Amino acid sequence: MNKPEKIVSPELSEALVYPVDAFISREYAELEPERLWSKVWQQAGRVEELKDVGDYITYNICHDSILIVRDTPTSLKAFHNVCPHRGRRLVGDNTGGGPKTVAQDTGSHSARGSKLKFGCNYHAWTFGLDGAAIYIPDEEDWNGALNAGCTSLTPVQVDTWGGWIWINMDLEAGPLKDYLEPINTLIDPFEFDKMRYRFRFWGIFDCNWKVALEAFLEPYHVQGTHPQLIKYGDFYSFSKSFGLHGQTGFDSKAHRDVGTAVDTSVHRAAGDGDPRVTIAQMQAEYWETIGASTSETLVRTAQRLPEVLPEGTPAGEVHKRWLEMAQAEDAARGVEWPQLSDAQIAAAGLALSVFPNVNFIPGPTFSLAYRVRPYGTDPDKCIFEAVALDRFPEGEEPETEWVYVEQDLDKWPYVIAQDISNMVEVHRGYKSRGFKGNLPNPWQERKVTNLHYNLAKYMGIGAPQPL
Repeated sequence: MNKPEKIVSPELSEALVYPVDAFISREYAELEPERLWSKVWQQAGRVEELKDVGDYITYNICHDSILIVRDTPTSLKAFHNVCPHRGRRLVGDNTGGGPKTVAQDTGSHSARGSKLKFGCNYHAWTFGLDGAAIYIPDEEDWNGALNAGCTSLTPVQVDTWGGWIWINMDLEAGPLKDYLEPINTLIDPFEFDKMRYRFRFWGIFDCNWKVALEAFLEPYHVQGTHPQLIKYGDFYSFSKSFGLHGQTGFDSKAHRDVGTAVDTSVHRAAGDGDPRVTIAQMQAEYWETIGASTSETLVRTAQRLPEVLPEGTPAGEVHKRWLEMAQAEDAARGVEWPQLSDAQIAAAGLALSVFPNVNFIPGPTFSLAYRVRPYGTDPDKCIFEAVALDRFPEGEEPETEWVYVEQDLDKWPYVIAQDISNMVEVHRGYKSRGFKGNLPNPWQERKVTNLHYNLAKYMGIGAPQPL
C-alpha cells in the first residue's frame, strides 16, 4: 500500500527541502516561458519613461520582447514586439543600424524612443499606436485575404501600480490589483508613484535568475555575507508568505514563537552604544557601501544627532527626532514626505517580494528594488537589475539611463557586491553531486520557500517537501 503524500502547510512553517532542478535543469528553463512567464504580471518599466504620446520602451523576457507605448496622454498600450508578416522585431538596438545585432552582447538593456508609427525594416509594413496595420505594400496581392486579425500587432495586457508599468501576456489573466494583493496595500502609503529613478544598474551574471533573486529575499545571510553590519544590531528576522508574494521584517527570537515582530522599521535603531552615534554611523555606511536604502537627507541629518540630542537619549526618541529633522529639511527643499503612521511602516516590514522576480525595500522617501530575469532560456545565466528610487524637488528629477555593470565585484556598490559574491558559487554548488537539496530556515527564509512553493504550482515540478 502506498503511503499518503505529506501535505506542506500553506504557512510553510515546517522544515522543508526542495531540489535543484529549478536552477540547473535546461528542460526546466525551456518550460518557463510557456508555464510561468507567459502567465504572470511582470514589472516592465516606469511610467515617467513614457511622458509623451509615441514614447515607447521594450521589455524582454526569455524569447519574448514586449513593446510598450504611450498611445494617448492618459493611457498605455502593449504588444508583442514582432511584425505579423514575417516575424522581425519591430524595434530593437539594431533597428536601422546595420547588420550587427548588438542587443545583449555589447551590454544594451532595452530599446527606448518615440514614434507615432512603427515600421518594420524588413518589408516596410507599418503600424499605428493602436497596433493596427496602417500600411502594407502591395496589399492587393493577397486578394482580400488579409484582415485585422492577422495583420495587427498581438496585444499584451498592460497596467500601472506604484509608478511602475506591468505587463501580462495572458489576455485572460485577472487584474493587476488583485494579483498584487496584499503587497500593493502595504506599499501604497509609501507613494512609489511620486519617486523617480536615482540610479539603475544591470548586468548579465553566470547564475540562474532564482539564485540571484534569492540573495535578496532574506536577512538570514547578513551574519555570513555582510559581517560589517552586525555591529549595528541583531538582524534576526521573520519571513512571511502572502499567497504568491512574501515579506521579511526585523524580529527577535523571544517573539518568534508568538509570531510577532519587534520592530519592522527599515531604520531600526539597534546595536550597542549611543544610538545617536550608531544611527549616524549606520546611515553613513549604507550610503557609502550601498548608495541606497536611505537618502542624502537622512544621512546628513543623522550626522547631527550627537549635536542636537543629549547623551543618554533613548533610542526610540533619537529615531523619532532624526526622522523629524529629515522631514523638515526635505520640506524646506521642496520634497514632501508621505503621511506614514508607525503602524503602516511596521505593516510593510523590511522588504516585500512580488512573485516571481521582484523584491522591494520601501522607505519614506526612497526604495531599493531588485528585478531578475532569465537570459533567454539559459539556466546558467540571468539578467540582474538593481534600482534606487528617491523623491526630488519638482523639476530636479535626474535623467537616468540603464548602466551596464560587468560581473565584477569591484564595480558594484560594496554591499550589493557582497551579495553578488555568493551567486556564482551557489550556482556551481547546485551542480555538485554532494548537494542533496535546499534546507531553508523555516522562520527566516520562508520567502524563499514560498517562491518555490508557487513556482511548483505554475511549473508542475519542484515543490518543497517535508524534511
